[in-house]
Amino acid sequence: MAFNAASYKEPIPLTGAALILAGFLLAVGNFMVVLDMTIANVSVPNIAGGLAVSPNQGTWVITSYSVAEAIVVPLTGWLSQRFGTVRVFVLGMVGFGLFSLLCGFAPSLGWLVAFRVMQGVCGGPIMPMSQTLLMRIFPPNQRGQAMGLWSMTTVVAPIAGPILGGAICDNIGWSWIFFINVPVAAICGFFAWRSLASQETPTQRKPVDLVGLALLITFVGSLQIMLDKGKDLDWFESPFIIGLALTSALGFVSFLIWELTAENPIVNLRVFRHRGFTASVITISLTFGAFFSSIVLVPLWLQTNMGYTATWAGYVTAWGGVLAVVMSPIVAGFVGKIDSRILVSFGVLWLAGVGLIRSGLASNASYWVVALPFVAQGLAMPFFFIPTNQLALSSVLPEETAAAAGLSNFMRTTSAAFATSLVTTNWENAAVRDRVNIVGAINDPTGLINKLTGAGRSSAQALAQIDAVTQGQAVMLATDQMFLITSVVFVVAAAVMWLAPKPAKAGPPVMGGH
Repeated sequence: MAFNAASYKEPIPLTGAALILAGFLLAVGNFMVVLDMTIANVSVPNIAGGLAVSPNQGTWVITSYSVAEAIVVPLTGWLSQRFGTVRVFVLGMVGFGLFSLLCGFAPSLGWLVAFRVMQGVCGGPIMPMSQTLLMRIFPPNQRGQAMGLWSMTTVVAPIAGPILGGAICDNIGWSWIFFINVPVAAICGFFAWRSLASQETPTQRKPVDLVGLALLITFVGSLQIMLDKGKDLDWFESPFIIGLALTSALGFVSFLIWELTAENPIVNLRVFRHRGFTASVITISLTFGAFFSSIVLVPLWLQTNMGYTATWAGYVTAWGGVLAVVMSPIVAGFVGKIDSRILVSFGVLWLAGVGLIRSGLASNASYWVVALPFVAQGLAMPFFFIPTNQLALSSVLPEETAAAAGLSNFMRTTSAAFATSLVTTNWENAAVRDRVNIVGAINDPTGLINKLTGAGRSSAQALAQIDAVTQGQAVMLATDQMFLITSVVFVVAAAVMWLAPKPAKAGPPVMGGH
């Protein structure tokens, strides 16, 4: 059945209890998949020990999932056109639950990696499909609230993942980080099919763009593996990383040329012709990359230099979800009443202010001095996330919504991976550089050693104390520098948002606007 944009009619939105149930199912499905992106991060040592492999080998549990998901997410538009949005979502949920079960029973690392790949393949479409369906089932004047619901789960899940993963591994066993997905996927899949069948989108049979698919797998797979393994292999000192970088670059250029000229491209890059979509997605990518890298950096700093356990580091970052949950429905009510560009700029510049405050942290910072910026950060996230996602999807044609959601999610998750790799690598390099500068600035080191030995310490103890203080201060300086850089990125993102056209004043822009 061919899709005729001219004769397209928007579906009749759901109402009442049916709308509440469907919205809840879509939000829970999205939460589960986003949670799985981070829940395994803290579980690698437990998994490696349970399967008798090294922790370095165990990281393939994370890499395999992220690579598979990154490849499938941009294909969402094609999958939706070929099979229908509701079918793709439901089958994704069923497959995600099945392969989660198999992951929990995996007898070896090889099997676990294989099941994680399939879990990523099934989970990839769930994020953009849940976003697309929420825009479809809610009436136009409530789509801001729909994006608020979706954004809340997307922001809170990455924060909850490490905390939940650590608690499960410490108290039950690593297999249960996968088993907990099974009942959620089964319930969401079953009831989603029952309640959303009437919202199915038109399908059309198009030739499979095998060349485009091969180029997508090549460039995205190479890029994701490079980002995941670059730090462990000392980046461009490794021939393997250099090869991946060249393969990714050549694959990306070839992919762009092919997809923009192919008659039936497997990824619809033409959605970037909409200025509102392009500006929104660039803003999302820059802001989420800086945000995500900060929630990775803080626990690293706390655990390696401040004496925090993984659990307590998780308790610090968890504060970021409190005001995000509270403010999401409030901010959703502003969408359509206040210019989205103003809302986004406020949220992103607020994040820049939080980053500026963090850049003044000292090595004697108390728990609340570190935690309160996360509380403040949570207030800003809905102001940034909800209007940008709503504006991005409402800027494209109705038949392009699934493709736009897929590309938006792809750029968001890829930017987070890219920014995290950049920040953690530069953080370590800056710490080494700052340590050298601090050591060079010590006045009369011999006198300092003599003073410490005169206080009853041995020469070795005196040197160890000086080294510990120097290293701690160097890491603190490097951490502050990274936060300052994220503040600059936030300011740039706020400026990019104003490249989008002014949204309509009458209410939230409906799908199909430009």
